[in-house]
Amino acid sequence: MSNLTRLSEFILLGLSSRPEDKKPLFALFLVIYLVTLMGNLLIILAICSDPQLQNPMYFFLSILSFANICYTTVIVPRMLVNFLSETKTISYAECLAQTDFFLVFGNMDGYLLAAVAIDRYMAICNPFHYVTVTTHRCCVLLLTFFIAFCYLHSLLHVLLVNQLTFCASNVIHHFFCDIYPVLKLACSSTAVNEVVAMTEGLASVMAPFVCIVISYLRILIAVLNIPSAAGKRKAFSTCSSHLTVVTLFYGSISYVYFQPLSSYTFKNRIATIIYTVLTPMLNPFIYSLRNKDMKRGLEKLLSRNKSQMDRLSTAKANRTLGP
Repeated sequence: MSNLTRLSEFILLGLSSRPEDKKPLFALFLVIYLVTLMGNLLIILAICSDPQLQNPMYFFLSILSFANICYTTVIVPRMLVNFLSETKTISYAECLAQTDFFLVFGNMDGYLLAAVAIDRYMAICNPFHYVTVTTHRCCVLLLTFFIAFCYLHSLLHVLLVNQLTFCASNVIHHFFCDIYPVLKLACSSTAVNEVVAMTEGLASVMAPFVCIVISYLRILIAVLNIPSAAGKRKAFSTCSSHLTVVTLFYGSISYVYFQPLSSYTFKNRIATIIYTVLTPMLNPFIYSLRNKDMKRGLEKLLSRNKSQMDRLSTAKANRTLGP
């Protein structure tokens, strides 16, 4: 052990080592990243500019869109650089920083999805107490708790990784510095890391999921008691888009992380793409296409921007034709 030294950098192997795959993959993920940025920015702008969307559900959805932008920005730009680079190196400090922010915003996604589920439960099952309970102050305090908890959760795992000794191979078989691929390179014992991941990490991931399941079970019971079919359809329509996102997010995370470190393989790397790249891109489409209020908000935003552009072009034409 006296010959072991701390590595100064890692090499991110990426999705493929074949040279002919680099440019197509670069183009694909560049398009996905740009669509993710534009889609989530539109959701944020639509919610902030429409007074009818100023309620707790859309407050959390706007924060979720912001977290999605940060989430993908932590991962995809580095991936794009590595597609066109020969070295594909990332420094030790940058790798830990990427792991830190990935865990923060990844956990934020889960807790924000839980907040939306609780909001839907309050709106459907306790409508008379909804306004008094889900105040703006309550939402801000809840968001502050989420941020603090996710940061501390991330810091714990990063500090534990920083205590490990790395030697021999510095090639990470992944497209970013995820916890499991980094742990597989450690020469020292990772027993503590694995125990923490399967206890505290599992509890951190499952806590919002349990809240979501309980909320929707209560919603299901309440909806089944609604006498009219139209009322049932309206209640289900407000929850269907959120359930779609929850299924994609937690389904892929469960496949990747709810297993021992020794069984982490290439299939897990592919599954990681679903919740790190595809889900943040699909969120705006799912929420806008299956939500009438979001559709109306986006239409207002686009029509307002179009009218402003028309006024600017008209004013420019008048100045050009003027004396």
